[in-house]
Amino acid sequence: MRAVFSYGLAFVILLLAGAWLATGTLVQGGQGPGNGERPIISVIEGEEHGPIANALGDAGLLAEHHQPEVDPALTIAQRNEATIGAGAPLQSVRTQVFTAQPMPIEVPLRGRTEAKATVTAVAETAASVDVVHVTKGQRVSAGDLLCTLDQGTRAAALAQAEAALAQAQLSFNTNADLRERGLAPPNSANAAEVALAQAQAGLDNAKAELDRTEIKAKVDGLVQDPVAVAGSMLNPGSPCATIVQLNPIVFTGMVPEAHIALAKTGLTASIKTVTGQNVEGKVTYISSVADNATRAFRAEIEIPNDDFTIRDGVTAEAVVNIGTAPGHLLPQSVLTLDDDGVLGVRTVEDGVVAFYPVTIVSDTRNGVWVTGLPASADVITIGQENVTAGQHVEASPAAAATATSAS
Repeated sequence: MRAVFSYGLAFVILLLAGAWLATGTLVQGGQGPGNGERPIISVIEGEEHGPIANALGDAGLLAEHHQPEVDPALTIAQRNEATIGAGAPLQSVRTQVFTAQPMPIEVPLRGRTEAKATVTAVAETAASVDVVHVTKGQRVSAGDLLCTLDQGTRAAALAQAEAALAQAQLSFNTNADLRERGLAPPNSANAAEVALAQAQAGLDNAKAELDRTEIKAKVDGLVQDPVAVAGSMLNPGSPCATIVQLNPIVFTGMVPEAHIALAKTGLTASIKTVTGQNVEGKVTYISSVADNATRAFRAEIEIPNDDFTIRDGVTAEAVVNIGTAPGHLLPQSVLTLDDDGVLGVRTVEDGVVAFYPVTIVSDTRNGVWVTGLPASADVITIGQENVTAGQHVEASPAAAATATSAS
């Protein structure tokens, strides 16, 4: 008996649940706005107004369906606007005031470092190398001795030239004394002057020839190959040592033709090497001829390198500061797209949403620099995706936001 009672109770509950569900609504998706809602009893009977549906409707047990007239071409924001016009509350958004600031205009360049010059110290006379005073990698200054050549007979030739000059000077003085006393003809002075001049020239030539045995650095830098070896024979033009001039060092890069009109010498630049070095420099050269392959223009930036820590041939990036222009620094989250896919920012003006297309000039850690906004803009920071241009909204300042003022 207990089992029969349990089954009977369950059957009654099932009938009541079925009757209750039959008075509800079945929603079928993909039918368009306002469509797809049907009473469940009509699905069971196979027609919209069957006898059971009519009986339930007369008893007031069947759910009533009021399908609103909705234009499927409207966006969600436009539908919200229509409901607001019917008395619904305004859409709430959060805003923040952004003011135009001086925006830095920067041109990025990729390139590498180069030595300002590579100077080869060469022999000016033929002789064997007596002493090499430097080694590879050694830092030298202008005037430092690099190589000493075998002097050979040059020292003796200098001594002979000095003696010849002393003899010519003595003869000149004696001739002048005799002419003053009338013991020598006046025209004898020319011969004494010529002899003295020849002796002086011989001495100067002997000194120069001896000086050529000492090869000195012409610039500051680091000694690199090739370096002469003691005992080797050098002819005029043969290298004693090669000096790489690294202070200042030069960054070389290519300026795109789109920015070449803004490029000029004297501009400041920030350079970062792949080795992590950050230095400042100035643009010293811009080519007037574009590269045939890339249509870009070669630019050179001189960088102080007093300690020679920046090496030749290191890959680096440079950012050249061309100047400033009015712009707005915005967080990336406020950027949005309109219905046509145009990138921009939504603002609130007198309680109404406005859309401004913007152009991103640069992306920084603090935000994005953009142009295209009015000098002062009340930008929507929260809720910009739920509204559209021309819609009335209830705007309130962002809780943790502060207005950005001009520098």
